[in-house]
Amino acid sequence: MRIPQPRPDTPLRDRFGRTVDYVRLSVTDRCDFRCVYCMTEDMSFLPREQIMTLEEIARLARNFVALGTRKIRLTGGEPLVRRNILELVEEIGSLGLADFAMTTNGSRLDKFAEPLRAAGLHRLNISLDSLDPARFRRITRTGELSRVLEGIDAARAAGFRGIKLNTVVMKGRNDDEIPELVAFARDKQVDISFIEEMPLGVITEHDRGESFCSSEEVRRIIGQRHELVPSTADSGGPARYYRMPDSQIKVGFISPHSHNFCASCNRVRVTVEGRLLLCLGNEHSVDMLRVLRSHPADDARVQAAIIAAMDLKPERHHFSRDGDVQVLRFMNMTGG
Repeated sequence: MRIPQPRPDTPLRDRFGRTVDYVRLSVTDRCDFRCVYCMTEDMSFLPREQIMTLEEIARLARNFVALGTRKIRLTGGEPLVRRNILELVEEIGSLGLADFAMTTNGSRLDKFAEPLRAAGLHRLNISLDSLDPARFRRITRTGELSRVLEGIDAARAAGFRGIKLNTVVMKGRNDDEIPELVAFARDKQVDISFIEEMPLGVITEHDRGESFCSSEEVRRIIGQRHELVPSTADSGGPARYYRMPDSQIKVGFISPHSHNFCASCNRVRVTVEGRLLLCLGNEHSVDMLRVLRSHPADDARVQAAIIAAMDLKPERHHFSRDGDVQVLRFMNMTGG
C-alpha cells in the first residue's frame, strides 16, 4: 500500500482561517453500553448497507492524510464492537500520523489493548463516569465497572503513549465523585478530563438543564484538595489542561457551554454513514459515502469533495445551557 504524502499546496483551511488537521472517524453507531447522556435505552441502529465498510473508512483516512491530516481518532458508538477493527487500526497506523487515538468505553480492552498497541494505535481515551459499581450500571444501563477497570489496567500494561479518562459530569448523578475520580487517575498515573454534557439527541431519562455542571464548578471542587496550575499542554483537541504540583498527570476540562472553544477548532468528524460533519454542534455536512461509492477509483474526486466541504464549516456552535436540544442526532452517531 502506498502511504500518501501530504500536499502542502492544498491545506484544509476554512473560511475563518482555521487549518483542519484532525479528523474523528466513527466506525460504528453500535455500543455495548447505553449511557444515559449518549442514547436512549431502546436505540435503533443503522443497517449494514448504510454504513461505511472498513475499506471505505481506510480510504477516507488515506485521503485526509494526503490533505495534511496529522491526527486521527477512531470513535463509535464503541469502536471495539466493530468486527475486524484491528485490520483498520493496522492500516491507519501505517500512515505516519503524528497522533493516532481511539475513544472507547473500556469494556473490551482486557482483550484488545495489546493488539491495538501492536497495530499502531498511540493513545486511548477511556470513558469512566463513576467508580461505584451500582451507579456505573445506572449511568451506562448495561456496563460492568469491573470490566472497565480491568481494561484500564490492561491498557496501562500495553504501553500506550498516552491514556486519558473521560468523565461526563452530571449534577446529582456523579458530581460528588469528582475528588475520587481525580484520586483514581493520580493512582493509575493516567490523565483525566471532565466534560460538560452536550445537548445532542432527545433524551427523557434526565433533564439536561438541571443536571448541567460547569467546568468552573468542577475546578472549584478539585481545588479544595489540589492546586491546579494551568498547563500549556495541547492534545490537539478542545480540552484545556491543568497540572497539580505533586503529580505528573494532567486534568482537562472540555467546556462546550461555559468556554466556547470554536476559535481554535481544527477538527471535523465523519459519522459511520459517511457524513462529513464540519461542526459537532451544527448539521452542516457532506455525504462522503456517496462520493466514495460514486468514484471507487478516483481519489482526486474524494479529496476535491473534502476541500470543498471546508467552506461549510461554521464559525462556532451555539449550545445552550437550558437543556434544549440543538442537534437531534445522538452522540453515538457522531463519535466522541
